[in-house]
Amino acid sequence: MKIIADLCVVPIGVGVSVSEHVAACEKVLKEAGLKTQLHAYGTNVEGEWDTVFAAIKRCHEVVHEMGAPRISTTLKFGTRTDRTQTMDDKVASVQHKLGLE
Repeated sequence: MKIIADLCVVPIGVGVSVSEHVAACEKVLKEAGLKTQLHAYGTNVEGEWDTVFAAIKRCHEVVHEMGAPRISTTLKFGTRTDRTQTMDDKVASVQHKLGLE
């Protein structure tokens, strides 16, 4: 089953800047072969259900290995059975309605 997710992994107890941890998680997602779209407060992820959730688990493992004693993660996700849809499709639909396409 295909899934589009919005993922925000926040290491706790590592100081103010978390960009190194975010970069490590981004690397995990890319290595899993997932399509990603980084944004200011997280990452959109597109792929197969099992691959996405296995990569999220791996993100937690890697960030803990980097020394984060705690992690708080927010995850929103959706699936469709009526048709195939990508992250790009969703953005293009809104842009079309705004007359930006």
